[in-house]
Amino acid sequence: MTERPVLAVIPARGGSKGVPGKNLAPVGGVPLITRAIRACHGARRVTAVVVSTDDAAIAAAARAAGAETVARPAHLAGDTARSEDAVLHALAAYEDGHHVTVPVVLLVQCTSPFVTAAEIDAVTAAVTEDGADTALTVAPFHGFLWRAGPDGGHGVNHDRATRPRRQDRPEDLLETGAAYAMRSDGLRAAGHRFFGRTALVRTDPARVLEIDDPADLGRARALADLLDPTPQHI
Repeated sequence: MTERPVLAVIPARGGSKGVPGKNLAPVGGVPLITRAIRACHGARRVTAVVVSTDDAAIAAAARAAGAETVARPAHLAGDTARSEDAVLHALAAYEDGHHVTVPVVLLVQCTSPFVTAAEIDAVTAAVTEDGADTALTVAPFHGFLWRAGPDGGHGVNHDRATRPRRQDRPEDLLETGAAYAMRSDGLRAAGHRFFGRTALVRTDPARVLEIDDPADLGRARALADLLDPTPQHI
């Protein structure tokens, strides 16, 4: 384990319009918030886990899973609130409460149910050991992206008049949304998660899934038996 404190912050507000009660929704029989906490606890380089929430039920589940909680104020818990602001608030609360300085902070999303401890360790190591300022999980992506416009669809990452083979195209990498690591001082100064040199930590594209709507939740539940290394239990 690294000697420098590494704090994992899991934002988990109570309000969710797409999937009501999303952060407590079970996947593989275990609430999403609990799955994220377990992944953080399994990461060797993480020294503390804090859940930032405005919801009493989420806070209770987080504490039952062994995480600390920080009460998120209302102005950081609305639909337009930024994850970075929740992380900064939780970071300050943790440092004040424990009388420590945390040089590296993580943002781990419980809406990515298949994030692993190894991925969390990898983004941490990119910052604590490899000299990156920030790091995030990414997965190879080979699709042709299109965007609708007033004159019809047009290619985003390709010229629609040219259809090169996959092996002839530059590799694109998809941000998975699962785990991010940041130098705390840089996050405070920049106010966003992608300052300085950003390391890209490759992950298995088969495990990439973000839960934004009921269909995503259904897919996660269907995949849990295949993607969970061992059955999880509450």
